[in-house]
Amino acid sequence: MKITIRRAVAADVHPIVAMLADDPLGAQREKPGDPAYLKAFEVIDADPHQHLAVADAGGEVVGTLQLTFTAGLSRLGMTRATVEAVRVRSDQRGNGLGEHLVRWAIDEARARGCGMVQLTTDAARADAHRFYERLGFTASHVGMKLAL
Repeated sequence: MKITIRRAVAADVHPIVAMLADDPLGAQREKPGDPAYLKAFEVIDADPHQHLAVADAGGEVVGTLQLTFTAGLSRLGMTRATVEAVRVRSDQRGNGLGEHLVRWAIDEARARGCGMVQLTTDAARADAHRFYERLGFTASHVGMKLAL
């Protein structure tokens, strides 16, 4: 099956949210059908520093990730790319699609002049940690969050 990675459109929001909700952590925090997702999509889509991508297989959304480009002063003014919300539809897991998506994100970051690709992954996701390490990422920092 041919996979195309493309920018998400509003019609993709429902399948993206379904993937976000399709695991034990996401099931606790996501609410498929909530109109807040479409509002968030509009903000993301209007921001040139954001790229919400989907993996499309024959017109079906089978994977997603969000790529954010952040300019900074540190490291000689390096721009960084942050990868978030990597998901592969459950019936497509284990076939290399996640790796294809992340490698696409790395290539996109390189093409936009980024000097680093970073990401966070929930501490409970041991399989994800192994996946990212296999792709060359290192657990070099401690991520912290403050819920507001």
